[in-house]
Amino acid sequence: MISETPLDNPVWSTLVDTHANYCINYGNVKFFKPDYAPFGAFTNIEDTKNAIIQHAKILDEFFIVGDKPLLPNGFKIKKYVGLQMVAYNLIKQPISENIIQLNTIHHNDLLTLIKIAYPHFFKNKTDVLGRYFGIYKNKQLVAITGERMQTNNFTEISAVVTHPEHTGNGYAKQLITHTAKKIIESKKIPFLHVDENNVGPINLYKKLGFTERRKMYYWLISRA
Repeated sequence: MISETPLDNPVWSTLVDTHANYCINYGNVKFFKPDYAPFGAFTNIEDTKNAIIQHAKILDEFFIVGDKPLLPNGFKIKKYVGLQMVAYNLIKQPISENIIQLNTIHHNDLLTLIKIAYPHFFKNKTDVLGRYFGIYKNKQLVAITGERMQTNNFTEISAVVTHPEHTGNGYAKQLITHTAKKIIESKKIPFLHVDENNVGPINLYKKLGFTERRKMYYWLISRA
């Protein structure tokens, strides 16, 4: 049985594992480099004050994921709650669309779609963290899904995005099915995070076979 312990602190786990090269290291607090993701995590809460001060020299605002950090004077914090969901089995969902793996040729199309539908968490180099897949219609990229945080045994499905003019066509469920299959073929287990208030996507993920594992807390930090 594969241990799920890395999922308890997924940002930390990926930054000491698959994505160590994209890490800014403050010792017991680590962050992604800003071009890749706005997330950090810690293993020792006593070190979070100094790390926040140092990281604020690079970014105006950023997230610490997991337990609530200690906040230095002159900063403010806002909590967001997500659900972490995991799927251990292949998804039984037919795929009728032509799904392609995106590469550098598609990068500008990817960022254009992101700016319309998912601008907050996706950075200029986020697509370097894993494979991204998409659906084109009339030479326009209209839906994507990809991989973000990764460890030896787990890969996060992220950026489930459909252009607002192309929703309701089943693109998301087909892309999730395709991405999860690719992850399982890589001998890893797919997981994802979703806002706890985002009922529609949560219901979709459950129908596709994802089960809720735990709540995950995102602490948005900025100067007061």
